[in-house]
Amino acid sequence: MEIVTNGFGNTPDGKAATLYTIKNDNGIAAEVTNFGAILVRLYVPQKNGANQDIVLGHDTIEGYYENGDFFGSTIGPSANRIDNASFELDGVKYRLAANDGTNNLHSDDNLGYHKRLWSARTTDNSVIFSLDDADGSMGFPGNKKVQVTYTLTNENELKIEYHVTSDKRTLINMTNHTYFNLAGHDSGNIEGHKLYINAFHYTPIYERLIPTGDLVPVEGTPFDFRQMKEVGKDINSDDIQLKYGQGYDHNFMIDNYNGSIQKAAEVQEPTTGRKMEVYTDQPAIQFYAGNCVKPQTGKNGASYGKRSGLCLETQNVPDAINQPQFPSAVYGPDREYKTTTIYKFSW
Repeated sequence: MEIVTNGFGNTPDGKAATLYTIKNDNGIAAEVTNFGAILVRLYVPQKNGANQDIVLGHDTIEGYYENGDFFGSTIGPSANRIDNASFELDGVKYRLAANDGTNNLHSDDNLGYHKRLWSARTTDNSVIFSLDDADGSMGFPGNKKVQVTYTLTNENELKIEYHVTSDKRTLINMTNHTYFNLAGHDSGNIEGHKLYINAFHYTPIYERLIPTGDLVPVEGTPFDFRQMKEVGKDINSDDIQLKYGQGYDHNFMIDNYNGSIQKAAEVQEPTTGRKMEVYTDQPAIQFYAGNCVKPQTGKNGASYGKRSGLCLETQNVPDAINQPQFPSAVYGPDREYKTTTIYKFSW
């Protein structure tokens, strides 16, 4: 195991950023930067032994200045959508940026954790990113100390661990927004990928993509991934939920959730033989099929666009802060935020 450190250009305000490359003994290499705690590249072998980068992104830091699709990003303090860009906690109304129509999406386009320069330190196989986030930042209460650790193991696991403490009760619901294409980041549409999600229920959404508050069985719907099936098999079905999301952009409730780490999903790519299993201790996972990725040039001149990659974002239920029937997303002095996501690869 080894970690190699290189420069990654300068942030918009002129501070030097760093790229860290973690390699295991089996040919996997993960490249992460302290700008946004972003996963920039992830090289994974395929069945014939050739390594390919399987995550969408940009070659240089300048590509992440805007990053409207959140490629590889650490999202925080709150991932996904919050209705009316506001919430009430302990009798106080908090207002956030309305950056997705009337919703708040991923905390803030420019001030979110994916646009911050984090402190970093390394171990033999980990990069540990840290930042301080002040009370009132982006509208969220609490002075927060945030830590995100990327670890690559010789069991071919890319582990992401989150730890947040706050001196006030606050909303925390972090995730990683990597877009995966197991055929290679430059291989185009992911509809041929096969997907399994360990979920008997999903949370339907309104037209503005906020959960209705209901839990609906996936059985007999296009949202049933309890048996492995191609992403594209039902994605264009005549279903109002798919029309709202322009495809899959929905939260699935993980079966038998009990707070321990368990398997939430699995993706297979038939051509390369790559397989990715997703494990989490969170109650839910957002499956986004990349329906709204804007046409753009990515790494090595690759053309990215609609459904060039898919996201499996482990998290709490979107808008849980406003819907008390869902698991609590409130943390503070008496409840630290600690969660782990594992992406495990084979070929």
